[in-house]
Parts: sequence; C-alpha cells; structure tokens
Amino acid sequence: MKQLALPAYSFSLKSDRGTELIFDDIRKKWIVLTPEEWVRQHFIRYLIDHKAYPASLIGVEVTFKVNSLTRRADILVYNRLGNPVLIVECKAPSVKIDNKVFDQVVAYNFRFRLPYIVVTNGLKHFACSISSDTSPDYTFLKSIPAYNELQPIQ
Repeated sequence: MKQLALPAYSFSLKSDRGTELIFDDIRKKWIVLTPEEWVRQHFIRYLIDHKAYPASLIGVEVTFKVNSLTRRADILVYNRLGNPVLIVECKAPSVKIDNKVFDQVVAYNFRFRLPYIVVTNGLKHFACSISSDTSPDYTFLKSIPAYNELQPIQ
C-alpha cells in the first residue's frame, strides 16, 4: 500500500483466498484492505495515538439516513456524553480532495450538525470548525484538533 502523510503503524494483515485483509480494532473484525481502508485505519490510529481520541468514542462506517438514502460516515467521533462531535471522510490516496469531496461530508453534516469536519486522502488532511448550527460558516483549521480541544457549536 501507498506511503501516507501519517505516521507508520503496525497493523494485523492477512490474505484470504487472494484477498488482502486488515484487522479493524474498532469494529473488531477483518476488513478488505482497499486503498480507502488503508487511509481510514491510519487515520484512526493517528487520532488515538497522536491526538488522544478515546478508541471507545470512535465509530467506523456509521450508518445514517439523508433524505431516505442510507449513507455511511467513515469515522464519527463522540464526546463523553455520547453525542457526535466530529465526522471524518476518508478517500483513497488517488482521490483528489476537491469541492465535490468536501461537499459530500458537508452534506452528511447537515444530518448531524457537528462542530468539526475532517477530509483526508492520507496525503492531505483538511479540518474545519463550524461556528453555528444555524449558519454553515466553516473555518479551516491549521491542524487536526486534539480530542481535548474539541468544542461544541456555539
């Protein structure tokens, strides 16, 4: 798999009938190792190991509805009260982060109204804070916030 702009981590990998798998510690199961999954697993470890996000407060591929369509949030982070506070959209390293990709996670956030959005392809990472749940004013952040820096929408 491609080298990412994230720290290197050791993962449990195996092959099953020619299909490469990676063990997801959050979901506690083997997952097909796609380029997007490679990014997702690295980013989860980055959040836990470098930004002090509690693993128990991270959801992976969380299913939700938008206009009666079923969608999945790649990574959803919850506060200690069990409320979601940050959504992460992961793309394969070959996918350019453009307005279309950003608009996808913004659309997802209309469902959740979270104070933080992150988009990553493993090579570039963009984090935004949302200042209000009534007006989608986004401020791009210089870095991914640590867990203890997450603030609710004002």
